[in-house]
Amino acid sequence: MKCCGLLTDLRHPVPLKSVEVEVEVRDHVATVISTLTYENKEDKPLEAVFVFPMPGDAAVCHFSATIGQKQIVAEVKEKQKAREEYDDALSSGQQAFLLEESDQSPDIFSMSVGSLRPEESASIRLEYVTELAVQADDGLRFCLPAVLNPRYEPLDSTESGGPPAARVQVTSVPSSLVPYSLSFSARVSSPRPVSKVESNCSLDPLQYLNAEKTQATVKLAAGHKFDRDVELLIYYKDAHQPSALVEAGQTSAKPGSLMGDPALMLSLYPEFPKDAMSSVASCGEFVFLLDRSGSMDCATNNLGKQKKETRISSARDTLLLLVKSLPIGCYFNIYSFGSSYEHIFPKSVEYSQKTIETALKTVEGMKANMGGTEILAPLKHIYKQSCIPNQPRQLFVFTDGEVGNTKELLNLVKKNSTSHRCFSFGIGEGASTALINGLAKEGGGHAQFITGADRMQPKAMQSLRFALQPAVVDISVKWDLPKKVSVNVLSPPITSLFQGQRSLIYAQLTGECPDAAEGCVTVKYSLAGRPSENKLHFSLRPTEDSGLTVHRLAARSLIRSLEMEEGVKDEAVKQKVVEVSVQSGVSSAYTAFIAVNKADGEAIQGPLVRRNVPAPMMMMACCPPPPSMAKCRSAPKPRMSGGAMFKSSAKIPNKLFAKKKMNIIGDCFMDAAAECDEEEVCDVLTKEEPRNPLLQLVRLQQACGCWKLDNSLATVLGKTSQEMENSKPAPVDKDVWATILALVWLHGFKMGAKDEWELLAMKAVQWLRAQKAPCGTECVDAGNALMGCSVKKEELGL
Repeated sequence: MKCCGLLTDLRHPVPLKSVEVEVEVRDHVATVISTLTYENKEDKPLEAVFVFPMPGDAAVCHFSATIGQKQIVAEVKEKQKAREEYDDALSSGQQAFLLEESDQSPDIFSMSVGSLRPEESASIRLEYVTELAVQADDGLRFCLPAVLNPRYEPLDSTESGGPPAARVQVTSVPSSLVPYSLSFSARVSSPRPVSKVESNCSLDPLQYLNAEKTQATVKLAAGHKFDRDVELLIYYKDAHQPSALVEAGQTSAKPGSLMGDPALMLSLYPEFPKDAMSSVASCGEFVFLLDRSGSMDCATNNLGKQKKETRISSARDTLLLLVKSLPIGCYFNIYSFGSSYEHIFPKSVEYSQKTIETALKTVEGMKANMGGTEILAPLKHIYKQSCIPNQPRQLFVFTDGEVGNTKELLNLVKKNSTSHRCFSFGIGEGASTALINGLAKEGGGHAQFITGADRMQPKAMQSLRFALQPAVVDISVKWDLPKKVSVNVLSPPITSLFQGQRSLIYAQLTGECPDAAEGCVTVKYSLAGRPSENKLHFSLRPTEDSGLTVHRLAARSLIRSLEMEEGVKDEAVKQKVVEVSVQSGVSSAYTAFIAVNKADGEAIQGPLVRRNVPAPMMMMACCPPPPSMAKCRSAPKPRMSGGAMFKSSAKIPNKLFAKKKMNIIGDCFMDAAAECDEEEVCDVLTKEEPRNPLLQLVRLQQACGCWKLDNSLATVLGKTSQEMENSKPAPVDKDVWATILALVWLHGFKMGAKDEWELLAMKAVQWLRAQKAPCGTECVDAGNALMGCSVKKEELGL
């Protein structure tokens, strides 16, 4: 089968031979060491360029190259100076190595290995540290991004300037064509026992290193394919307790500097008063923003024969659950976007049976047919709408996160953060961590990632619960430290707190600190109109052998805060970012790692040939169907994927790096060596899953919370209308009886999905109470008899 657009690259050997990743997880922080081995098998010197994804909040802190027995360690320098030094080194025949962060998105990096001699090998070592996010089930999520999806950049983006010099080129190929291998291992240690480690990829069995089970190792099983991100979920016993870690400064650094003074990392898990948490908000303006770009037509996971549900169909079902779970008295609207955007209502409308029927009918017809990923325009439109008095705005954004103008979007969300909270959802492998985490962080909300076999609905419902929690306001942090010790907080102010969710604070400690000294931090806030606080006492004694991890994460936090400031284009702010980056050895948008092999006196002769290392992309995310799929009744047209329309030999403008243009090589479906089950692909694209009975029941619930006693309900419950009528206790109203039957069915058959329907059930119980109808033990017993259940009245909340 002809493979258009990739032939030029595939005809040449790819110099990257292997990637080896070692992860050291300490409690909730990971240090990642990647070793990339390059080998030039051609008869002329090469420049190898690799553009690859990185966790958006990672602090890259080491970059070096080993050639033979010689190691060259890179320095952090101002980006333009580093680029010029790299170009000068290549021009003079010297070997040089450059690592730089994208100007537009902090989760994309470019690595250039310059002047690799014929038959020469180089080993590149890249090290970064990153925080691990807390999941809904209290697991800690580590993700090694292995899949690079095309990042859609609007052509009229106001922050993407520069000439269209094609310096950086991304070649994307299906995972089966990636010509280099990956080995991955992780070592986990914690003060608390490691209960389990799970992954979306095949792992060798977990190996414990001590009897207490506080240390363990795990490896990626052999034969891993580059068809998904590598995700680890790490579970500790009694994991999420408030903690503090003080790290000694670098002995070679100047006292009083960020790296010379001790650094502090606080992990706070606020516990809210139970009486304040018992109430659920009965108001709010809920705005849902759904991605309908072509890439949303991909399968939600890439797990072999499980590829059934598409991202867009999962998002439609999730919207159904969310809309039905909204409280009576609120307002809502639904936007969808691609190359353009649409909204169901001109402005947010009051929640009623009529409005939700209109909305859900529109949602059910939504397809991934709107082209690119222009998320900026609908966001601007939403923010221009006047806020409704006494209805706090809550924004839910669903996207596979493949955009290039990340910083422009985050600046917009931050600018409007006082008027709303933003909850974000990254769907599928390759979603931009910088975008998804950034939206939630700048919008004072919460981020979720849906990958592998994850279902979107439970995570969306957890975020809705957060949105329905009383908003925490007037947050302040008070420090109580010894007299001669002062604190310089490096993190941005805390803007949001959620029950049981971690908040991190980084700080620099200055002054003389006695060995046995203790400190205390108090987080004060107002919740549901009443003042509350949480305290944490901690030792100021520095820990041993921490490897400056806290310092680097603190520097990264400070750098990100400075980059997001309103005056980011101000030269003084930029200079401060460069100063912190150079001092700490941590990358930023304005610096790069540069290493030049100056000791080798012999200049490299001959013209330098460029080789772009292909990055893996999910097959369904990047490719239209092969010609043989034309006979498939519903074979899709070539579509936008992450914003790129794939046609033969088409070049897609995408200003990924400032003063550069990224070109995606198009029509990269597969050749004879690619692994694909054609019938399976057709199934994914043409067949809808049978409607889930739970979702059918959800669809039938009325806006007020009740169900109607009709044929549709009987079908879902597996009964006939006559059976339901005959079993109804005589004095009970039909709607009351139907609602009790629905609740009995949920508690009797769907307890495993309680997270998804709990808010619906609460609304139903509120409706039943409002009816003041007799629905006691007799009524529940009759429902149990009909449904074959044994649910108690108390379990229903009656």
